[in-house]
Amino acid sequence: MRLAFRLKHHFFSAFREIFVHHHGSLEFRSKIFALIIVANEKVQEESYEIVKNTALEIYDGNEDRANLLIMSTKELVKKVTDNNGLDLDTLVAHIQKELRIVPRYAKKIDIESLKPIVALSYDGDTISYQENILEFLQELKDETLSTKKDQIVEDEERLLQESHTK
Repeated sequence: MRLAFRLKHHFFSAFREIFVHHHGSLEFRSKIFALIIVANEKVQEESYEIVKNTALEIYDGNEDRANLLIMSTKELVKKVTDNNGLDLDTLVAHIQKELRIVPRYAKKIDIESLKPIVALSYDGDTISYQENILEFLQELKDETLSTKKDQIVEDEERLLQESHTK
C-alpha cells in the first residue's frame, strides 16, 4: 500500500468517526467480514483480497475506501486472534446491537460476498462453523429487515433528505 495511504490510515484510525464518511457503515461491514474470517483459526491472507475485491464493487472502485475497509477488518481480526478484549461471541453481540440501533445495516449483510472466504477453508469443522455463521447472519438479516421495516424506511428517507441539504 502507498505510504500516503498508510499515513492517512493512522490519522483516520485515531479520528475515524470525524473524517470518514459513513464510518459506521464501514465499521459494520468490517465486523461482518472479520467474523467470518476469524472463524477460521488459520486466517487466510487471501481473505483480505476477497474483502478488497468486494469493497471495490461496493464503493464503485474507490481504492482508499476499500483499503479502509481492509484495514478495519484486519484490526478486528487481530484483536480477536490476539485475545485483545474481543472474541467471536463479543463480535456477534456487537453486530446484533448495531442492528438494533441501526436496522438498515442489515442490508449490508451480503452472504454471497462472504462465501468465497469460506471456500478458502480446508478443515471440515471450520467450514461447518463458518457455514453456521453465514446461516446465522442470513437469519439475523431477514429478521431485522422484516421486524424493523418501518424504521429502515424512515432512516433511509432521513438520510436522503440530509444528503440533499449538504
